[in-house]
Amino acid sequence: MESAAGHDPSEKTAQTLTAAPRPTGTSLVRKSCSCSICVFASKPDVLLALGRRPRLAALYAEIEQVRDDSFCASWRITDLIRHAEICGAPDPGIVCPDDGPEFTALEDQVRAALKREPRKEPKLARGSGRAMCDGCS
Repeated sequence: MESAAGHDPSEKTAQTLTAAPRPTGTSLVRKSCSCSICVFASKPDVLLALGRRPRLAALYAEIEQVRDDSFCASWRITDLIRHAEICGAPDPGIVCPDDGPEFTALEDQVRAALKREPRKEPKLARGSGRAMCDGCS
């Protein structure tokens, strides 16, 4: 089965598995495709990505807030960020600061797009609307 990006997610290449080195002594390897934060990824993979790309995660959270929508049908990035803060998340190992001009240009483009009317009705993809984490007792 091919993904929307046109490749089979079950075929892992050495490049995909080694794209972001993992910390020594851990077994954290992303199991999804190469997208940093992917709607098809598992929650543990997204939690790992949030730690590795905090500025990108904040941009996704801003989009959710402005559009009153969710990252995927069953959970929101804002819920995952809160979960990571309250309950802990895997050590990301490597953190990408995303502090270059390319990322700033991306933020500008996204914020300009957020000023226009949405192309789909907000909350269309949202599931139950309940938070995923209440403190993980």
